[in-house]
Amino acid sequence: MSYQEPAPIPDKENPFESMMKRFDKAAEILQLEPGVYEFLKTPAMQVIVSIPIQMDDGSIKVFEGYRVIHNYALGPAKGGIRYAPDVTLDEVKALAAWMTWKCAVMDIPFGGAKGAVKCDPKKLTRVELEKITRRYTANLLDIIGPDKDIPAPDLNTDEQIMAWIMDTYSMHVRRTERAVVTGKPLILGGSPGRREATGRGVMIVTLAAMERLGLKPKKSTVVVQGFGNVGSISAKLLAERGLKIIAISDITGGYYNKKGIDVEKAIKYVQNNPEKTLEGFDGGDKITNEELLELECDVLIPAAREDQITKHNAPRIKAKLIVEGANGPTTASADPILEEKGILVVPDIVANAGGVTVSYFEWVQDRMGFYWTTEMVNERLERMMLSAFENVYNIAKAYNVSLRLGAYILAVDKVAKTLKLRGIYG
Repeated sequence: MSYQEPAPIPDKENPFESMMKRFDKAAEILQLEPGVYEFLKTPAMQVIVSIPIQMDDGSIKVFEGYRVIHNYALGPAKGGIRYAPDVTLDEVKALAAWMTWKCAVMDIPFGGAKGAVKCDPKKLTRVELEKITRRYTANLLDIIGPDKDIPAPDLNTDEQIMAWIMDTYSMHVRRTERAVVTGKPLILGGSPGRREATGRGVMIVTLAAMERLGLKPKKSTVVVQGFGNVGSISAKLLAERGLKIIAISDITGGYYNKKGIDVEKAIKYVQNNPEKTLEGFDGGDKITNEELLELECDVLIPAAREDQITKHNAPRIKAKLIVEGANGPTTASADPILEEKGILVVPDIVANAGGVTVSYFEWVQDRMGFYWTTEMVNERLERMMLSAFENVYNIAKAYNVSLRLGAYILAVDKVAKTLKLRGIYG
């Protein structure tokens, strides 16, 4: 038998393959010719860099960094950088492709990219994190740039890390270049509204989808999995609009209260908890994350991580509407089960695109050197989110497919048309 790379247990679906299955279906419906299919499937560039740094104890340690640019057809590449001990090149490739489709669906002039460093930030000091970030940036100087590839925060990276990337890049090009990254602190050219943009986008499309299903906000219940930036802000904004949040959760488990959870109280609790988790929160009965997903509710918002709704638990999901706050929370094998149950799923590439949309606004403002008010940002975000939702909804109807497939059809068609117009150089 030939040698095989040790792979994760087969039950855990590979995120790149889940994405490819959906892409394949869209390509088939659009009858893409084989060459165009091949071109859209293949990342334009995959870079692996080694990041040697001197640790605080004087020893030298080498970390591995990645940057994948999936496609340039619509404009410069855009995508976050994650720091995680278990990150793989496959995962980065899948996330880069997702960014291509997300920008196309949102009508943003960017291609898709993603970056990562294989490290555990919890085990690193601030000084070591800064060294890793600066060396990673220096190694990618030929790749990133305001007109080429614009990184942003992702898992375990924040505005401080963006500030270090901006500074390192600026030192090398001998001028302050604010537009090289987004998700920066406000004082360094960040955009108002950026921090809550993804959660706000989730809220906007949730209300739009509820309207399609005839669900009244004041009479509807919501379950939110994940209480980080996206989960907590979605819950807070939906509660403000009269929806009843009956359950929330984070890595410590779920908290259920059929009378409704006081979201503001939960957010304050997490802020004041040294662990920054919901551990010990008394606003609801303790349940597991698995039970949480299967609760009776109108709207389910998975805003934690990928692969939460699988073929194993999909048959037991009772929500009428699922809005994907996280990237890839539903595996490809769960899609047909949810569809058969008549559950409307607003896919991640639409539902959580508020973040990349306001990132785009930040890049535009940095390049103009002129900044908008929070109201202008929120108003423009709402317009773009609603227009994307509308387009996806109409395409899904026209082709008689799910919203997810509709989104992929819209995105793949747009990138393919752009590619044909530009032609192949060489």
